[in-house]
Amino acid sequence: SPVDASAEPIGHVKTVVGDAWVGGPGAESIAQVGTPIHVGAILRTGPGATLGATLRDETVISIGPDSEVSVDEFLFDPSAGELKLGANMVRGTLNFISGWIARLKPDAQTVKTPTGMIGVRGTHFLVKIADQ
Repeated sequence: SPVDASAEPIGHVKTVVGDAWVGGPGAESIAQVGTPIHVGAILRTGPGATLGATLRDETVISIGPDSEVSVDEFLFDPSAGELKLGANMVRGTLNFISGWIARLKPDAQTVKTPTGMIGVRGTHFLVKIADQ
C-alpha cells in the first residue's frame, strides 16, 4: 500500500527547556526530545521555556519563551523539484536557520507574522513579535 506522505513526520523536537507543546488544536502533547512534528503542527512554549526543532531538510527552528509558531507547509522532494516551507509566527521569538530548501530554491520559504510576510532570502534570521 502506498505510504501516506502526510503521515510522515517533517521533523523532530531536538531541545526542550521548560514547558513546551507540539501538536494541532485540541491535540497538543508535551514536547520532549524526539517528539515528531507533522505539517500543520503548532509549536508552543510557556514562560521561560525554549524549544528547538530540526526539519527534514536540516532547517532549524528555535522558539523562545511565550512563543507560538505553526509549520503550515513543508515539501522536500528535491528530485521532483518540490520544495516549500511555510511557517506562521503567532507570538514570541523565532530563530530560524535555513536548510536545504533555502539553498536549492531560495524563494520557496515564507514566514507569516501578525504584521505581514517575511520572504526568507538569507540563511539565518530572528523574528521577535512585540506584545500588542
